[in-house]
Amino acid sequence: MRIAIIGAGRLATNLGKALNGAGHDIVQVYSRTREAAEQLATIVGASPLTDVEALTRDADAYVIALKDSVVPLLLPSLCKGREQKVFLHTAGSLDLSIFSGMALHYGVLYPMQTFSKEREVNFNELPLFLEANDALTAQTLVALAESISTRIYPLSSQDRKHLHLAAVFACNFVNHLYALSADILQKSGIPFDVMLPLIDETALKVHSMTPAEAQTGPALRFDENIIRMHTSMLQGNPLLRDLYERLSLSIHQKHTAQ
Repeated sequence: MRIAIIGAGRLATNLGKALNGAGHDIVQVYSRTREAAEQLATIVGASPLTDVEALTRDADAYVIALKDSVVPLLLPSLCKGREQKVFLHTAGSLDLSIFSGMALHYGVLYPMQTFSKEREVNFNELPLFLEANDALTAQTLVALAESISTRIYPLSSQDRKHLHLAAVFACNFVNHLYALSADILQKSGIPFDVMLPLIDETALKVHSMTPAEAQTGPALRFDENIIRMHTSMLQGNPLLRDLYERLSLSIHQKHTAQ
């Protein structure tokens, strides 16, 4: 399949590599900056572009992997003259209807994963969530998805927004807590890597039990002595102290409600 990739960031890079590795022809890579477009284009054997008007008009699919706020601004130029083509966005929080009135065939290919350019993601078992406005788009979507992953799920725009919200809690917020943990350790000269066995074991546990079953710690048993000690240690950082107290309360309330 001939594919034009719109974007050259973390998601675009990983998805472009996966599609290229599956035998698809990545014909062009568009990015606002020449360096980014050239970097990904070189990897996938495509032509780099910084002018959306210069995009080919004969790709089988146009895969958009841009910041959510940028997509609506670019769509009029992107779709103009290509209305009969298949357009796919890759965002968790953008509605399918964003294409309405600008294209005839459109859908969503949402890979739920955290991406970085430095680490290549194995797409084979990565869940891909699909949504299409018509049969042609659905056929294109399924062909693309099945060529790179074994875990394919249809999902509506509304449900995908809930999935994205859940992912923010499970990934982005948790990673931020790692960063806060690293800050606390740094003050005592303790390296963050001492936390890795604990982090790994916690992640492994939820493969075989529910997160609620895997929960441990002072908040679960409402150990007031330890909670008071910890909040006292955070006296100089009201925001972090408030976060600790609210998370502890949430853990305890969830435990007692079961």
